[in-house]
Amino acid sequence: MNAPVRDKAAKDKTPFDKGALFRLCRMLHAYLSAFAFLALFFFSITGVLLNHPEWFENYQPAEHKVAFALTPAELASAKSAKDRGRALAAAAMRHAALPGAYASADIDSGQALVRLEGPKGASDLTIDMASGKVDGRVTKPNLMAVIQDLHRGKNSGVAWRWVIALSAWIVIALSLIGYVLFFSLRFRLKTSLILTAVSLAVLIGIAWVFVP
Repeated sequence: MNAPVRDKAAKDKTPFDKGALFRLCRMLHAYLSAFAFLALFFFSITGVLLNHPEWFENYQPAEHKVAFALTPAELASAKSAKDRGRALAAAAMRHAALPGAYASADIDSGQALVRLEGPKGASDLTIDMASGKVDGRVTKPNLMAVIQDLHRGKNSGVAWRWVIALSAWIVIALSLIGYVLFFSLRFRLKTSLILTAVSLAVLIGIAWVFVP
């Protein structure tokens, strides 16, 4: 009697190892959580502050004035630059500790108005294009204002925008990995899926009914 012939494709087929997938997900979840915890904590707290601007209605930012002069060489170099406003701002920042990054400039033949903005403060400079004399007003925010601007990424520079983007992607990855781990909990999977559906329905319902 001949032995039954087994399907070679079925014999060579390797079954999917769910256990290995869940172990990998647990490892990634543990490592990503170290950073994601700090990111979630920071952006959650600052999100609450942004949602309650009335808490800071009485806040008045601190201001002080600065005065200095650009050298003739700096003034000539800025006048010949392709972006005169940015060149004037860079020259001014070599003479004083001015908060903010270059935001805008309004330049005519006799005077330049240069604006620097950032989470750490703002600087408004008036520059005499003939003499190089600079008069400025520096505005320093309080800690809460700095934190709120960091949350929004307002005038915060390339490095901080990367931090925001990286935080978002890590939290997304952590959420997806956590959801995969739901499927390793056989006795709680049904409850987890029900809670997911209910949560989604509640969010959609609030957005649909209560958001104007």
